[in-house]
Amino acid sequence: MDFFGIIGETFARSGFANLSWQQGVMLLISFVLLYCAIVKGFEPLLLLPIAFGMMLANLPDTGIMKDATEAATLAVQNASAALAADPTNPELVTALAKAQSELASVHWYDSGVLKIIHRGVKSSIFPCLIFMGVGAMTDFGPLLANPVSLLLGAAAQLGIYVAFIFANAITVGGEHLFTAAQAAAIGIIGGADGPTAIFVTNKLAPELLSAIAVAAYSYMALIPLIQPPIMKALTTKKERVIKMGQLRKVSKAEKVIFPIVVSCVVIMLIPDTASLIGCLMLGNLFREAGCVERLSDTAQNALCNIVTIMLGTTVGATADGQTFLSLQTIGIVVMGLAAFCFSTSGGVLLGKLLCLVTGGKINPLIGSAGVSAVPMAARVSQVEGRKYNPTNFLLMHAMGPNVAGVIGSAVAAGFLLLMFKA
Repeated sequence: MDFFGIIGETFARSGFANLSWQQGVMLLISFVLLYCAIVKGFEPLLLLPIAFGMMLANLPDTGIMKDATEAATLAVQNASAALAADPTNPELVTALAKAQSELASVHWYDSGVLKIIHRGVKSSIFPCLIFMGVGAMTDFGPLLANPVSLLLGAAAQLGIYVAFIFANAITVGGEHLFTAAQAAAIGIIGGADGPTAIFVTNKLAPELLSAIAVAAYSYMALIPLIQPPIMKALTTKKERVIKMGQLRKVSKAEKVIFPIVVSCVVIMLIPDTASLIGCLMLGNLFREAGCVERLSDTAQNALCNIVTIMLGTTVGATADGQTFLSLQTIGIVVMGLAAFCFSTSGGVLLGKLLCLVTGGKINPLIGSAGVSAVPMAARVSQVEGRKYNPTNFLLMHAMGPNVAGVIGSAVAAGFLLLMFKA
């Protein structure tokens, strides 16, 4: 073979020659997300691994998300179905035996590296461990100091139910685009809680996991872009400059008792929340008990960081252009954005009502923090408040509805699982 023949053969076997237009589109999207993470600083801890995982998964012929057992399992299923239709056919018996033998020779560790790590997402181990880390990093003091924050956290779950109604109503060609269970999984995006979205989707609609997970985490990272216009549109300048009084000091006993009481009450009320609420409150108990500093430090830092890397990268890697770019995915992205917008609106509108009821003692901007993206949403409330009143300090006040939103989204998730889990 001459020199140019070798070059041509090398190119034909390269990823450049095998790049599909769908993969090209997803690569461009991943580059935009990388830009947002690195240059704009939009929650890079989440967005950077998601974007890089998306990029890796859409580079052709890498096999990084290959499931070694998928083809062999499908072959066994097909052979079994054929034999069931014609049980006396000896050729089908032989074909089934061959397929079973091939399946037995394939091992899970022959899969792509990100596919192996992705098992932690599919099994819901990663979401629960993330919740433990979030609990260890969360101070529920602002919520205990101002219990009205619970109402704001509840109001900010509005998007979950609105998105569920919309997704359940969408029809194409006279048929529903999503089942009720799928609509419920899409709705949970409105809680602005990636681990909860993954947990619920694994139970209700695992076939939509990639689209819902990518939408949930991407919108969480883009909260600084999504929320401010809504906050400004729904509030007046007079409301945005309101300064809130100092919160009362919460005792250590209150902080220690809180995770125990919440675990017992919420899990007894909705047992399906046990995994999420249990891990969240265990992490918080590590923080507040005062006798397990090493466990608290590990949950807050090493464990949470390691799991975030693995979860973010593998979530992004599920966005394969060959399967990701579909009508259902577009619907999920649109419904997810609508859910975020309605959740933010619900919190802000209740904040306006509480502002009126209390005679101007509550700044409605903290209502937007009722979504459970901790502490991203609270920081957005702080930043927006300081734009209109440089002396304003809303962060601690916003943390109350923010942490209430974490509990609220977990409760909403448990309710949806109770209603739609098979």
